[in-house]
Amino acid sequence: MQTISWSDFEKVELRVGRILSAKPFPEARKPAYVLQVDFGDVIGVRKSSAQITALYAPEQLVGRLVVAVVNFPGKQIGPLISECLVTGFHDGNGDVVLCVPDKDVPLGTRLL
Repeated sequence: MQTISWSDFEKVELRVGRILSAKPFPEARKPAYVLQVDFGDVIGVRKSSAQITALYAPEQLVGRLVVAVVNFPGKQIGPLISECLVTGFHDGNGDVVLCVPDKDVPLGTRLL
């Protein structure tokens, strides 16, 4: 495990957003969805490609809160520029389980 400084951690903006839409992303190399995530007034809505198809159907995702990194530069994934990184953990089968707050918090709230 690599040790980082507190100032390194402070550079990463992990924020809460709400999924507005989730659609299949057939152009992705690995099965994925295109998510529209609302981070509130300060940040707005951002797109993300998420490889979460094994455990989640699109209709299960809409309305859910997620935690995402919002200060990475855009990343070209096929025809999409992914504007944030939705976070998750691999389970025992290697499928991604979303990292989510267990209670409602205001959209755009930063993890500290």
